[in-house]
Amino acid sequence: MSDDETTAQRPSVLTHQAATRLEAAGLASPMVDARTLLSHVLGVEPMALATIQEVSPDDAARFRQLVLRRAKWEPVQYLTGVAFFRHERLRVGAGVLIPRPETEGLVQLVIDWLAAQKIAAPVIVELGTGSGAIAKALAHETPAAVHAVEVSAEAIAYARRNLPATVDLRLGDWADAFEELNGLADVVVANPPYVPSGSQLPADVGFEPAGALFAGPDGLACIKQVVPVAARLLRGGGLAAFEHDDTHGASAPALLAAGGFGAIADHNDLAGRARYVTALRGIK
Repeated sequence: MSDDETTAQRPSVLTHQAATRLEAAGLASPMVDARTLLSHVLGVEPMALATIQEVSPDDAARFRQLVLRRAKWEPVQYLTGVAFFRHERLRVGAGVLIPRPETEGLVQLVIDWLAAQKIAAPVIVELGTGSGAIAKALAHETPAAVHAVEVSAEAIAYARRNLPATVDLRLGDWADAFEELNGLADVVVANPPYVPSGSQLPADVGFEPAGALFAGPDGLACIKQVVPVAARLLRGGGLAAFEHDDTHGASAPALLAAGGFGAIADHNDLAGRARYVTALRGIK
């Protein structure tokens, strides 16, 4: 065992060593990753690392193990067990999709629409909630009654930990979920699997569940499923809002048009890529 492994070390030394290893592994943000992992081990915010004089040998050993896993491209969020989404802190891990910043834009579209409609007690249904990121944000940022469904037993275990008791969370297939809400929902929102099968994704994405990512050769298989579910659940004039692949800027709106929706609009994310489609049930 080396002296480094048996004596306390300064955080700056540990993070520099780790960043060098992570950079050699081809990771894009090695120092950010190193600081995130060390702050997780020490139970502090990354900015607080500058106030810590020494890291104990035990904590340094735990940190090095996490760095080795990150060097194999395991997601940082899986290593820390935490992901952030809008104003929410979420528990995540193997078996659940890691929420992305892009999806925050989908939530904002729903919030803005509800605010414009001035609905006193709106009803929202989320199809395929995963970690519960969208449902949790909407439950906290709108006055809505939020309902969510998830088919994966692994994923819903995280949603149950993340969602407040006010959210009606159910395990099951979205095809027949919430039949008692047929024609009553004001919003149906979904971030369904939409990546075309065969797409090349970053190595760390490969740790996430394939079933939450891929949706057939063109990536539209799940959107084709959620369109009729949204039509079933929504009241006249209710909003359907879905996230989609940046290659679906024309095809996703076309599916909603074929499903009887109107006032269809596609929206770009902050990077200028086609990313979200919204439509109103029965409104031309």
